[in-house]
Order: sequence, then C-alpha cells, then structure tokens
Amino acid sequence: MTAGARRKLTMDDIRAAADRLKNWGRWGPEDELGTLNHTRSDDVVAAARCVRSGQVLSLALAYDSSGPQGGKSNYPALGRFNPIHVMLRTGTDAYAGALDHRKIRAADDIVIMPMQCGTQWDALAHVFYENAMWNGYDCRSVTSNGAAKCGIEKTREKMVGRGVLLDIARLIGLGSLPDGFAIGRDLLDRAESHFGVKVGRGDYLLVRTGHMGRKLGEGNWDGYSGGDAPGLAFDTLDWLQAKQVAAVATDTWGVEVRPCETDAANQPFHWIAIPMMGLTLGEIFYLEALAKACAADKHYDFMFVAPALPVTGAVGSPVNPLAIR
Repeated sequence: MTAGARRKLTMDDIRAAADRLKNWGRWGPEDELGTLNHTRSDDVVAAARCVRSGQVLSLALAYDSSGPQGGKSNYPALGRFNPIHVMLRTGTDAYAGALDHRKIRAADDIVIMPMQCGTQWDALAHVFYENAMWNGYDCRSVTSNGAAKCGIEKTREKMVGRGVLLDIARLIGLGSLPDGFAIGRDLLDRAESHFGVKVGRGDYLLVRTGHMGRKLGEGNWDGYSGGDAPGLAFDTLDWLQAKQVAAVATDTWGVEVRPCETDAANQPFHWIAIPMMGLTLGEIFYLEALAKACAADKHYDFMFVAPALPVTGAVGSPVNPLAIR
C-alpha cells in the first residue's frame, strides 16, 4: 500500500499510539536500554548458529567526504555534514626526516564529524515526546554536556544477536521502492512468508527499500537526507511491539516514510518509537550486498554484530554493522 492510499494521521492518532505502545517501567524505573533488553544471552548463542559459511558483510557506508550529507536539497536545519579527515602527521613528513618527540616516524590523523552523518544508531536520548525522553526521564537530562540518561554508551554490550533482512523492494519486484511508499504491516507479514523467515523476540530487523542503492546508482545524494523516501508506515509500530524486536534499521535516512503521514508532526514514527517504546533505530545502513547474498542462498537470517561507539553522553553513534553469514 502506498502512502497516497492512507488516511492522514492526526495528533489524536499519535497520542493514542503513545498510550498504547508506552513501555515506560517495563524493564524497571532505572532502565536506559529499552527494547534492547529483548535480546538475551541465549539469543546471542542461537544467533551464532546462523553462521553457515563464515561470510562477513559490512553494512556501513565509508565515512568520507562523499557521504550522504553532501547532496543538494538535503536537510539543512540539522547542520550535519560529511566527515572531515585531517592528517596530523604523514608519510611525507617521515620521508623528509621529521621525527616526533618519541623519536619515531609515524602517521596520525583526526576526524571531525557529526555522530549521525552516516551509517548510525539513534540513542534513546535522541528524540523526546513533549518534555520526556525514554522511560519518563526529563528531556532536560540532555544538556550541553551530553545525555546524562540514555546516552549511547549505555548500549556498549548490546547490538549483538540474530539479524533478519526483509527485502521489501525485492518482494515487490523493484530495484527501489518509490519515494513516499509506505511499508505497512501487511507487507512485513508478506515478506516473512515470501522469504521463509520469522521475526522474533530479540531480533535485529533490517528492512531494505532500495533507496540507498538507487542514490548510489545515480551517483548523487540529492534529497537523501531529510527528503522524500520510502519507509516504514506508522502502523508498523504495533507490529514491531508485538514482535518484540530489539532494534530496527533501514537503508534510508530516517527509517519512516517521507513525506510524513501527518501534517501535525514531523516524523511521527520517531515520536513513538524512541521515547515511548524505547526502540533503537538504525539509519543509513548499506543493505545492497547483503540483499544479493540472501537472495542467492535463500537464507535471510544471520549473526548481527553492530556495537555503537561508547561515547559518553552521545545521542547517536557511527557504526560498522556486520552481517556474519
């Protein structure tokens, strides 16, 4: 079903979802992990059994000046930019005879980058519902010093488990879903049946729309960041809640369909997923190579290893997700 066939959401719909899907206190009043709690130690052991050939696929874009923040008409209000890589010492310096204070020739460098400029996880401190963040923490817990609650470093021992790919573009028979295409619960159910895989408690769900592959094929990122895109429909939040997934990630900039399904709020899916459900979202995941590999051997589950950088107080993190098949 496309976005055009859907009724526009209202604030009443968003409030009802907030009440219906609210997980505050589910894992205790001090919890800062949300749905990542769904993955247990025995799930990680079981995920290892999804390794059949030892193939390792990276699901990350390279962090460089050609990244997705460089396109025309990208979301200017966020102030995100592609990584700036600067060398502090080079091989040219060494060749010229320069020694550092340790009396050794070496190279060093630094990177300046927004935490969410490329393949990344949203922390549970990233989005607020009114004045609250996940588990009812006051949004003022996030200050100029960072997030005192729900910072990305709290997840340092998570993001490991069984990964499942639902390739919606392949299901529909398209290289890429068109912008504005809303992936509803019906399509997620169809994808499970079509690909012979069931999403279960504690899984890391990856949804391929083909949007990133389309932009890479075009050779530009115009409109990718914050522009129109295919993505998950608002009604999939109930599906994800029922499935008890640990996290969900897509090959788009913002997981949910754009244009938004409402004029009343920007990115209503985020309003509910992060602060109310405690659902970790992954964005800008590269899924093209994984999709080809899964289609070739008909196995759509794998071991998933994608820890965030434990940057204290950060509300997002770059990541190099690995699908180990």
